[in-house]
Amino acid sequence: MHWFYLILAGLFEVGFTTCLSKARTAIGTEFYLWGGGFLVFLTASMYLLYRSTEAIPMGTAYGVWTGIGACGTALVGILFFKESADIWRLFFIITLIGSVVGLKVVSST
Repeated sequence: MHWFYLILAGLFEVGFTTCLSKARTAIGTEFYLWGGGFLVFLTASMYLLYRSTEAIPMGTAYGVWTGIGACGTALVGILFFKESADIWRLFFIITLIGSVVGLKVVSST
């Protein structure tokens, strides 16, 4: 169950970074909606990261959490915001995913 919490925390990290990016360019009510989304996703992500560390070592949990967030945010940027998808960027995203999977494989929990 703790690994599920950790994966969900990483996905919420993607949500809060996306909201932060959108709030940066928004004005008026739209700014407050993106800012509110940021706070909701941030709170959920931190809580789930905290819960996951009840059974998963902090170094492993943090590495996996940031890896999911970094990969997910980069993929959201590519798929929804027309960011670059050159071969090197994709290579390093795949390398990062491999590192996250590796941390899960060598973890004792």
